[in-house]
Amino acid sequence: MSNVNEPITINKTIIKNRLTMAPTVKFDYAGPDGKATQKHIEHYRERAAHGAGLICVEATAVTPDGRFCPTHMGLWEDEQIEGHRQIVQACHENGAVVIIQINHKGSDTMATEMTVEQIHQMETAFVEAAVRAKKAGYDGVQLHGCHGYLINQFISKKTNHRTDEYGGTEENRARFGVEIIKGVRKACGEDFIISIRTAGIEPDVATAIKIAEEYVKVSCNYLQVSTGIEWDDPSLKEEGEPYNLICKAGVLFHKHFKDRVPVSCVNTILEPELAKYLIENDLVDTVDLGRAVLADPAFCEAVLEGKPFVKCFNCPRCQYGPGMPHKCPAETRRKSNGN
Repeated sequence: MSNVNEPITINKTIIKNRLTMAPTVKFDYAGPDGKATQKHIEHYRERAAHGAGLICVEATAVTPDGRFCPTHMGLWEDEQIEGHRQIVQACHENGAVVIIQINHKGSDTMATEMTVEQIHQMETAFVEAAVRAKKAGYDGVQLHGCHGYLINQFISKKTNHRTDEYGGTEENRARFGVEIIKGVRKACGEDFIISIRTAGIEPDVATAIKIAEEYVKVSCNYLQVSTGIEWDDPSLKEEGEPYNLICKAGVLFHKHFKDRVPVSCVNTILEPELAKYLIENDLVDTVDLGRAVLADPAFCEAVLEGKPFVKCFNCPRCQYGPGMPHKCPAETRRKSNGN
């Protein structure tokens, strides 16, 4: 049985505990230049200072046209490295390992099929962004392979109708992500953490695991499981578990990959007891925390040390989300209490 305070080694890097901060985009922090700002630096510094073992910095675009919106951070040019270096320094000074999620939003419709040349150009953009991440001091990168974005669009049969080597079989549909992983490993070295946030159901858990197997074969070090485009697996039932179906996908991945590669779960882990339950019952290797640590960074200390915290209100539309003015009611309450 593991403990939330127990260290874990991912690739060759020791993480001090089993709590990780999930990548959550701060939609109004960056400017049109895509550079990290002081708001980003302080945001991640605070989460590291309150005990997160690993921080995954938010989705960061590998090309200007890969952004969600004009205020989305980027790593498509060297001028953006310095701001990221300051984020890394702030996290490392507070004992957290830090990786960054690199992403391209893909097409809203996938109406135009990418040529093989365009695919290779995009793969190069991911690899070059990873190289910039390493220059900034990040301990690794996470490929954004879920939530309907470009890598996810390749693995889903709903969006990938190709008949060449990038379509059809699980091996072919995973090829885009696989080639990026190979490129990052070659460019960034054996010690660099390569994670992928991958779809847990696409269209079912068994198929999603086959896709993830392709990533693991080429040296993906860490599977962080979330949602994809399709949710058609009728066998996935809650059966009274204290966690939801998105978390359960991570639990099933962990069962499959146990002792081979670390696996995390995510989504609505808002109580310290649930975070501990998932780790102490050997259901996953780490838990990814999103809204809980946005609402109050002290959530990690609540899990690790039993300290008080302000709980996320679980708003129907998260007040940290796109287009929102960052008026999280839990955060507001925390700050009004002087924390």
